[in-house]
This record gives sequence, C-alpha cells and structure tokens, in this order.
Amino acid sequence: MPEIEIGTVTDYFAKPVVAGIELSGVLKTGDKIHIKGSTTDMELVVESMQIDRVDITEGKSGDLTGIKVPDRVRRGDKVYKVTE
Repeated sequence: MPEIEIGTVTDYFAKPVVAGIELSGVLKTGDKIHIKGSTTDMELVVESMQIDRVDITEGKSGDLTGIKVPDRVRRGDKVYKVTE
C-alpha cells in the first residue's frame, strides 16, 4: 500500500506508552500509520491524539502531537500515513 510521510518522532514516553510526533502533514483519528526507523517497524490505527494533554481529532503540519503506541519508538523514526 502506498505511504505518505507525515511526521517524525520527537519523543517517547514509557508510561503511558506514547510517541511525541511532529507532524508535517494532516493526521486524523482513525488513520492507519506506519512508524519506521532503524530498529522500529510498526503499523497501527490512530485511536486518540493529544496536544498539550487535550484530546484532538485532527492534527496539522507543525503540530506536536502525542499518540498511544503499542511498543517503543525512537527519536527520529519516520511516521507515514498508509493510503489505500
């Protein structure tokens, strides 16, 4: 499936398991994303997003968002939106 780069991981928080992502494109809840790095390779559906601990349904370019992830991600990992 084609993928479009929409951000970069800037931070990782172990509790709760959340990735801080700086967006370079639009991301909405329900979108399928692929996080890829030198040791990271995971796909997930965005179930919730936050900016400054406030729930949002859509993030745009330049936003620093927090997204729950199933496993560890690393700073610099690329975030892609899976398009169908």
